[in-house]
Amino acid sequence: MKDYPDKMTPEQARKFGEDVLNIVGQIPNGRVTTYGHIAALAGWPCHARMVGRTLRYSPEAVDLPCHRVVNQVGRTAPGWSRQRTLLEEEGVRFKANGHVDMQKHLWDPEINEE
Repeated sequence: MKDYPDKMTPEQARKFGEDVLNIVGQIPNGRVTTYGHIAALAGWPCHARMVGRTLRYSPEAVDLPCHRVVNQVGRTAPGWSRQRTLLEEEGVRFKANGHVDMQKHLWDPEINEE
């Protein structure tokens, strides 16, 4: 694993976790965003994997729309088949390759009003 020169202190890690959960809670119905984008919004752009770990291991994430987080090409989480169903129920469309149509459904709070 890469040794990041910008390792987090315990306080930074706690704040990062809070920021991740806050950002995920803001993703609107019918939209998705990426692990990397969430990491960047939280101020740690090279920590996309840590976003995934935060969502997987934070008890608070159970009540959040974590299904709206995909990887950079729109692929859903491996081993979570229900994620696609939840997204489709919100009107998210998938391309023939099984990836979310990111051009249509990507949420960027700096660009999208909702």
